[in-house]
Amino acid sequence: MKNILFSLIAVLAGVFGLSGATVDFLRLESPYLKGDEDVVVICPDTLGNTRTYPTVYLLNGYGGDHLSWLHICHDLPAMADRYGFIFVCPDGRDSWYWDSPIDPDMQMESFITKTLVQHIDSVYPTDARPGQRGIAGLSMGGQGALWLALRHQDLWKNVSAISGGVDIRPFPAKWSMSKRIGDKAKNPQAWEDFCLMNLIPALKPGQLNIMLDCGVDDFFQQVNATLDRELDSLKIPHDFVRRPGGHTQAYWRNALPFTLVFFDHNFKSARCK
Repeated sequence: MKNILFSLIAVLAGVFGLSGATVDFLRLESPYLKGDEDVVVICPDTLGNTRTYPTVYLLNGYGGDHLSWLHICHDLPAMADRYGFIFVCPDGRDSWYWDSPIDPDMQMESFITKTLVQHIDSVYPTDARPGQRGIAGLSMGGQGALWLALRHQDLWKNVSAISGGVDIRPFPAKWSMSKRIGDKAKNPQAWEDFCLMNLIPALKPGQLNIMLDCGVDDFFQQVNATLDRELDSLKIPHDFVRRPGGHTQAYWRNALPFTLVFFDHNFKSARCK
């Protein structure tokens, strides 16, 4: 793995707002991806402190990258200070956060779960318990957050999908998914295997703290509503937030603070047990 390229003191960067947080730009090597992976890490002002911090992984949507969440929420460093969270933003590379069965150079699930989490925990003052980690994402990243949390409950206890593409099957020609798992008509089983909806029946109440957030005008609203009903039928506690809005940066900017309040509550509750 390569060292941190450079750090920015967010209080000096007006675009990020007044904050003592640091914004680190990493470039990591991994056997699971072709080429180095860019990652942004935002740490709260820890000067003089020896405590550890909860970690929130933020996943970008299709067409985005490791900088997407900073562009959407300019005050993300201030949020790191306000909540005492470490934010980690990898570049999703339009991977849908899967280990591609047809592209050995695109094993994003393995990169995140076997390289990234371990690196972050080894370098930063994280509280490495699953109950002190959250993972959230928008659109493709919302799908990715749920996919990773459902499959790696040893890493994450808390998950939030914002405008999430939580069922890929209605969209066979969209967003390069066929480049990751094959054409749906030719590989129908792959589209079932990589659909997170098929993981839900195995979920038990209390295994994950789940939040769904989707605008009423979003083209993913219906699949989120279906997931909500499925969770209800299994008596899986979860939050489902629907507000006016569509699949837009304005919606995601407004939604993220609700996710952070949700995570903060669960982090504090876990520490009290």
